[in-house]
Amino acid sequence: NLIRTQEEFNEYTIDIFFAQTWYDSRLKFNSSMKLLMLNSNMVGKIWIPDTFFRNSRKSDAHWITTPNRLLRLWSNGRVMYTLRLTINAECYLKLHNFPMDEHSCPLEFSSYGYPKNEIMYRWQRRSVEVADQRYWRLYQFAFVGLRNTSEVAHTQSGEYVIMTIFFDLSRRMGYFTIQTYIPCSMIVVLSWVSFWINKDAVPARTSLGITTVLTMTTLSTISRKSLPKVSYVTAMDLFVSVCFIFTFAALMEYGTLHYFTSNRQTKKAKTNNNTQSEFRKTSSMVNIRPGTSLLQMNNIVPYHEEDDYAYECLDGKDCASFFCCFDDCRSGAWRENRMHVRVSKIDSYSRIFFPTAFGLFNLVYWIGYLYL
Repeated sequence: NLIRTQEEFNEYTIDIFFAQTWYDSRLKFNSSMKLLMLNSNMVGKIWIPDTFFRNSRKSDAHWITTPNRLLRLWSNGRVMYTLRLTINAECYLKLHNFPMDEHSCPLEFSSYGYPKNEIMYRWQRRSVEVADQRYWRLYQFAFVGLRNTSEVAHTQSGEYVIMTIFFDLSRRMGYFTIQTYIPCSMIVVLSWVSFWINKDAVPARTSLGITTVLTMTTLSTISRKSLPKVSYVTAMDLFVSVCFIFTFAALMEYGTLHYFTSNRQTKKAKTNNNTQSEFRKTSSMVNIRPGTSLLQMNNIVPYHEEDDYAYECLDGKDCASFFCCFDDCRSGAWRENRMHVRVSKIDSYSRIFFPTAFGLFNLVYWIGYLYL
């Protein structure tokens, strides 16, 4: 009637009323009383099965205020023995789909020393009953149902009947949605704000990118604290990692944009300064016509049309495409303008690419883990 899971140790705790019934011909009696309600002290004076829980790590019987045991004896030799137990049992959790995982936690019991030819365990018709689920202490799990099985284990000491009860549980996602999924998604969306900020606002875009990356790192660390240190990737690890990649990519996008635009501006500034100096020297020596006055043209600057397609390359040459900065592109498809990318438009491309890619990832992620 009570289950508490401890994922860190792969075990769960259950509080049960364990009842066993058997027939002992030596205990038959003739009397007007068909049923004897015996004191728990009589348990040590009759034979009882040596039942033990095979996958338990710790089992405790309740003794307050008196031993929680019940012993009944019928005139035909039927004996019923019940006791209250709290059991810590093993339940190896497979967390590949965490936090959308489902588990079947077993509780196994059998005789410790009597093989199948001496003791045969059987389930009664109504063998397992559960308490009202309103009193179950399951905060992260929802109780789906239970089932019981019987099997025979072959060992060196003989064949033993093993009875198993499976508690089917399904994890509730509410806590993880509020604490991890929504914050991670909001951080990714927040990193996209930098695409709408002017590329010349270096402090604003840099601080925004670094803040989102550090926040994702913190969320990733917190999400792993409540889980055992498994060596495989869980569903939550995948989601958090992809969110971290998106925030890091947004920061690197601005780093790339700032690097090439700043180099371009520096190149243009140097070119303009050299042109103005040469023009001043030439204009000071120009006469309009012999006999006319000399025109001072030092303040006249030649007009240069702004070319959005001119980018400074790694070797100092201007090309019609950003990709011609690579040596193998100077005579290939990039140079021939069959494929063309403008560095100044990377923000515009990112405004479409990042939300679309993140939306497609969420579509595949949730359909894959919830329905496949």
